[in-house]
Amino acid sequence: MKNIKFCLFILSFLFSCMMTVDAQKSNVKYVDPTIGSDGLGRVFIGPAYPFGMIKPSPDCALGSNSGWLPQPSPVLGFSQLHTSGTGGGPKYGNISVIPYIGKLELADRSAMRESETMELGYYATVFKESKIKTEITAVRRVAFYRFTYPSQSDMALKVDPGFFLGENPVPNAREAQQFISSEIEIISDTEIRGYNRVRGGWNNGRAYTVYFYAKFDQPIAEFATWKGDKLSNTEKVQFDSYDKTGALLRFKDNKTVNMKLGISFLSTNKAKYNVDNEISHWNFDSVRKGLIDEWDKLVSKIEIDESTSLAYKRMFYTGLYHAMLMPVDRTGENPLWKSDQPYYDDYYAIWDIYRTSSPLLTFVDSKRQIDIINSMIDIYKHDGYMPEARSGNSNGRTQGGSNSSALIADAYTKGLKGIDYETALEAMLKDATVPPGGNEEQEGRGGLIEYNRLGYVPYGIDRAGSRTVEYAYNDFNIATVAKGLSKDDIYERFSKQANNWQNLWREDYEHHGVKGFILPRDAEGNWLDQLPYGSSKIQNPTYTYTPVTREAPWYNCWWCTYFYEGTSWVYSLFAPHDVQGLIVKSGGKDAFKNRLDTFFDQEFYDVNNEPSFLTPCLYHWLGRPDISTRRIREIVAKHYNDTPMGLPGRDDSGAMSSWLSFHLMGLYPNAGQSYYLINSPFVPKYTMHLDAGKTFTVIAKNLSDKNIYIKSARLNGKVYDKSWIEHQDIINGGELVFEMSATPSDWGTKILPPSLSK
Repeated sequence: MKNIKFCLFILSFLFSCMMTVDAQKSNVKYVDPTIGSDGLGRVFIGPAYPFGMIKPSPDCALGSNSGWLPQPSPVLGFSQLHTSGTGGGPKYGNISVIPYIGKLELADRSAMRESETMELGYYATVFKESKIKTEITAVRRVAFYRFTYPSQSDMALKVDPGFFLGENPVPNAREAQQFISSEIEIISDTEIRGYNRVRGGWNNGRAYTVYFYAKFDQPIAEFATWKGDKLSNTEKVQFDSYDKTGALLRFKDNKTVNMKLGISFLSTNKAKYNVDNEISHWNFDSVRKGLIDEWDKLVSKIEIDESTSLAYKRMFYTGLYHAMLMPVDRTGENPLWKSDQPYYDDYYAIWDIYRTSSPLLTFVDSKRQIDIINSMIDIYKHDGYMPEARSGNSNGRTQGGSNSSALIADAYTKGLKGIDYETALEAMLKDATVPPGGNEEQEGRGGLIEYNRLGYVPYGIDRAGSRTVEYAYNDFNIATVAKGLSKDDIYERFSKQANNWQNLWREDYEHHGVKGFILPRDAEGNWLDQLPYGSSKIQNPTYTYTPVTREAPWYNCWWCTYFYEGTSWVYSLFAPHDVQGLIVKSGGKDAFKNRLDTFFDQEFYDVNNEPSFLTPCLYHWLGRPDISTRRIREIVAKHYNDTPMGLPGRDDSGAMSSWLSFHLMGLYPNAGQSYYLINSPFVPKYTMHLDAGKTFTVIAKNLSDKNIYIKSARLNGKVYDKSWIEHQDIINGGELVFEMSATPSDWGTKILPPSLSK
């Protein structure tokens, strides 16, 4: 009897183990950092911790935002901070190191690559001429390098704190990083430290300092330091005197040298603390495994069915990964003020991430999203405004609206707890009521006085068209939170201002058979058909402005256009809070369908930029989710894949990637609001692992390349006819089951998504 019980116990234990393993299937193997790395995507390819501060990567050109470029570009060095998927002037690229063979003398140490490996949590390359292999992994604030030299070689390492991306010799050059100072010190035969101080970059930000501390597992056998162009074989420290400094190190012939390099925004002592606290050993492979495990915990929060195609699995999980590279968690690393609140930087930019990346994070890591929003509120308390595109501990730049308001509204409507919404509303109101006093490029609302007086931003103020429509949406965000907090007077004012986009609607203007567009209007209320060409005050040349005009860079500076990164066709479809109002302004349902069809068929749709993100789903408000599904599938098939060229535009801190991940699930957020639009998923089944141990499973029965339309749906066993679903219905847990068909049905045609206009 005892033997039987023992056997049953063993069987039970084994079954339990099998179940545990099955419940924790690893999906991290599908993450490929190279997807979207080439072409327009510009994603970061190096090893990184989720929202981690350090991002080591090869730098292949001074003008590359992510550092990396494909071969045959040479490697200039490996620096420790980078952005992902960003445009404009480069930021960061601080503290460069590169191994080489040769004398301790100042020289160009750039090298060509013979081979290269880019995997989750790991980067490696072998230099063609020297045969040196460099491997990199990382934790939150520390990079771990393993340099393997050919045997019996002069094993040298160049450490260059003066290096950074985007350098321009022209003083105060726009969007260029400008050198201020650097310092380096050899403090023992296994330790060095120093810092790099620069300013500017994409956000034209104030000075920031990156401190570093590096420790080696091999003693330094010989050294030389430099300041400017002078090299010293005796000076162990090169103090800050506004010249670039650095060090050349030689190691004994032990073939492999390991280096732990920590960074800090506070001090070299804090950088050393980060090294000692985060990596206490010299096991490179253990650090790499730990990093992969951290990513697996997050990406496996959403588990898609094994039967899904490999390409879709790679695209989906890499999309999740990209959405968690930025912003950057610098809690405990804020050099500007002390606070018990989290501190995040590199909101790059909220104009990009509020639409998809932030809502995705609400599913995957809601605690993280709460921390990010609390950080935004804390920045408001100390810097005066919430960030719009903060980088290098400095606000800037604004792009369209005051889009931190959308993040606040999104969190509020989705019930995120632990956020001081009273103070958040106060911050939102400051954006909407207090002019930033000449600092419109970095914070607040530019053209605010005119907007509040006229109900629109008149032509002559930068980005007047896009600012007007986005401010109207941000006013809706304010009204949403105010209503929830029972601030009736604030609600009444801003719910009315949410209609301000209509003040730029020119009803009689026709283009490609479509009537009604958002078009330029001056402060006197006149519509402007002719606009100045260039800046000549003598000849005063003009050009005809139409809904397809792209001003930049030919007619005006990129930042001075009427519409930011878009055309009137794009922005005349931007009223995410009031699609029914758009339908009315367009002449009714038939006219609006014609507008949408023309928009896509004439290729006015801008697949590579955020203002068009929601547009394929606008058919939902016509009761035609089937057309939304068809448009989305056409876009994905034509513009997305799982190769280095797999993103159609800059990833913008994960925005483009998370757009894709949402659509592969058949859900799409209307950011700042509490619901998701339902489209046909690309995967037959997936499960969200939510807070409190709950799960939400979506099943698409009979899904195939032909069966792409939802025939019917059931939510927790009950008939579900809406083409949208509330966030609360998802986080409560349960099951949403679709019956798929090859032809459209009447599902989702009767109960339309919410809209300010009913």
